[in-house]
Amino acid sequence: MAGVENSDGNGSERELAGTSDNGYAEAAEPSGSAGGEGNDAVSYANVLRSRNKFVEALALYERVLESDGANVEALIGKGICLQMQNKGKPAFETFSEAIKLDPQNACAHTHCGILHKDEGRLVEAAESYQKALQVDPSYKAAAECLAIVLTDIGTNTKLAGNTQDGIQKYFEALKVDPHYAPAYYNLGVVYSEMMQYDMALNFYEKAALERPMYAEAYCNMGVIFKNRGDLESAITCYERCLAVSPNFEIAKNNMAIALTDLGTKVKLEGDINRGVALYKKALYYNWHYADAMYNLGVAYGEMLKFDMAIVFYELAFHFNPHCAEACNNLGVIYKDRENLDKAVECYQLALSIKPNFSQSLNNLGVVYTVQGKVDAAASMIEKAIIANPTYAEAYNNLGVLYRDAGDIARAINAYEQCLKIDPDSRNAGQVWCIMGDSFVHFVFCKLFRHMQSCIKFIAVYLTSLCLLFRSWFILEMGFMLN
Repeated sequence: MAGVENSDGNGSERELAGTSDNGYAEAAEPSGSAGGEGNDAVSYANVLRSRNKFVEALALYERVLESDGANVEALIGKGICLQMQNKGKPAFETFSEAIKLDPQNACAHTHCGILHKDEGRLVEAAESYQKALQVDPSYKAAAECLAIVLTDIGTNTKLAGNTQDGIQKYFEALKVDPHYAPAYYNLGVVYSEMMQYDMALNFYEKAALERPMYAEAYCNMGVIFKNRGDLESAITCYERCLAVSPNFEIAKNNMAIALTDLGTKVKLEGDINRGVALYKKALYYNWHYADAMYNLGVAYGEMLKFDMAIVFYELAFHFNPHCAEACNNLGVIYKDRENLDKAVECYQLALSIKPNFSQSLNNLGVVYTVQGKVDAAASMIEKAIIANPTYAEAYNNLGVLYRDAGDIARAINAYEQCLKIDPDSRNAGQVWCIMGDSFVHFVFCKLFRHMQSCIKFIAVYLTSLCLLFRSWFILEMGFMLN
């Protein structure tokens, strides 16, 4: 399954460096001096604001501003209180007034940028953050916010079809803040979409390094490893993802897929018990994953645990009603148990889902053969061959059908087709030899009988000729005596 290929440039979750408890940058020191009483009131208001008592703090800031309208710290505090009460317009006006009084106030510029971003004006937000950094290049809050906005701009640009411009914005974000994980993550997404998977992995790893709890980065690394066939590495990435985000549904589904694929791999290598364990583990992560159930059915069938196989095939069909393979395999089990009616029902159900499913067509033909329905059997097997012209087993079964019907020539032709496709087909080879011996014996007998008839004819002819010659000789001798 696909990974989490979403943009993650939203910086609203990040707190500004050097912030107060309410998440906003602390006000800078006022450019002009104020009276001691005013300073005490502003300090107390700052304490109230840090405790999220914005209404009380706002009242104190306004009282200070009534007596000292040029108090920049009070203006910024007032703006933050208004901002926290979702009063964006008066907050912006307050920050703008603070900037007029103190154009070099990085904090005021930064908060103007935050308000621009909240309104979706990303370009204006970036300009405000850049002004803050021009005033104070070391102002970390502005740098972090600028990285967030540049990443968002990059994502919007990429989604508009300008991938290279989007990449440039991500790199600009990292130049401003080299520790901003979402910029690395989005670069990973872009390079993955461009199928440059080594580059994508590199940036996902950097994102996870900067943010160890970055579940999406681990998940997408797992997707790349899974698509490369490196199932163990994919599973490791999904485990790291789920360790930090246990309820991440996409990662859980991806984990189930990877475990199922690994189960099939180890089963084919001969470790069927480990394969079964991996299929069951896949169901732990996604309890309604039909592929894992189907593969458990296959594994239990190979282990001759047919009751368990039936259970998991039925579960697979329940959770995936389009799984014709599960219906077909149920039919095989019922046929081997001589429950032919149930087998026919399963094969017909499989064909209702997938009408050209060659295996079910062939298997249904085999059952019809056993039931003596020769015409129906021939029709099904011929349909299987049309659906899959390289289906050797179907040719073999068609040969058996023709042989039982006494059509030796067509039976031999079907076996020959089977052996052309699969020279190692033991059944067709053995039956072909038997049929060949029978055919030779049949021809020899015919020829022998024909030769017997010819010899009898020649004997009669020669006898007649001798009698005729004897009669002629006697007559001739009679004339000579006279």
